Amino acid sequence: MTENYEVVVVGGGAAGLSAALVLGRSRRRTLVVDAGEPRNAPSAHMQGYLSRDGMSPAEFLAAGRAEIARYGVELVRGRVVDARKDTDFTVVLAGGQTARARRLVIATGLRDELPDVPGLAERFGRDVLHCPYCHGWEMRDLPTGVLATSPLSVHQALMVTQWSKDVRLFLHRVGEAELTDQDLRRLAAAGVAVVPGEVAGLEVTDDRLTGVRLSDGTVHDRAVLYAAPRAVPNNDLLVGLGADLHETPFGSYPVIDERGLTSVPGLWAAGNASGFSEQVVNAVSRGYRAGAAINAELLMTDLDAAVGV
Repeated sequence: MTENYEVVVVGGGAAGLSAALVLGRSRRRTLVVDAGEPRNAPSAHMQGYLSRDGMSPAEFLAAGRAEIARYGVELVRGRVVDARKDTDFTVVLAGGQTARARRLVIATGLRDELPDVPGLAERFGRDVLHCPYCHGWEMRDLPTGVLATSPLSVHQALMVTQWSKDVRLFLHRVGEAELTDQDLRRLAAAGVAVVPGEVAGLEVTDDRLTGVRLSDGTVHDRAVLYAAPRAVPNNDLLVGLGADLHETPFGSYPVIDERGLTSVPGLWAAGNASGFSEQVVNAVSRGYRAGAAINAELLMTDLDAAVGV
């Protein structure tokens, strides 16, 4: 049987739970469908969130789930495999269950695809990192490496010098000719050593990163390695519903207004489903905006219908 809701939120991360909290407090019958795959799961802690600095992502989400439950929001573990729209939206879960809703929020986030270097994935979120704002303070003043996967990695190497003055940029599969004169001048001014050659693997001792090994066998002592993953937005539902997308250097994301409304009436996007750079604190804000805007839209829609507008 199909359950009917006012709003279905697909994704139980920071953005989805935030939207659900606002909707629950607005007395809207709301369902959250959570596949249980948060982007920041590999990290032991999250940083830069006022009053939550250092909190573990798992603890944060558990608190959010408890909060939405207080307002009658339902949460089910599962994966939405299809979504359709006629007058309302219908979502189909992997187990065959269906739910209908007047409004739909997509907060499915994105996946990080790491460079194909042996040992990299196993240490991701520990001493193989991607964001100095997330982890730079904890890794300050340590011998640091940056794995170049594109010329954009120069910017990453320059940024991490704010947290360590011992930084080496491993060109990996970026040719020296791909670096501009301005890149080289900036790297030199920041004290970043440029290391040509492909990275073949990592050196680990007592479960700690101790070095970066090149294909020629050379090992560079490093305690931290920044590596930019390839962002893969989980946008299948948005594509299937016909939402307009725009291309960015970090993947395809929906065209949205300042509230998170996509080009499809009634369809909203929040968190990393709406953009690459949404940190947890930003995702919470995006979810809040979407929830408040949806409540107001439903209210005005019903009032207009009542007076025949």
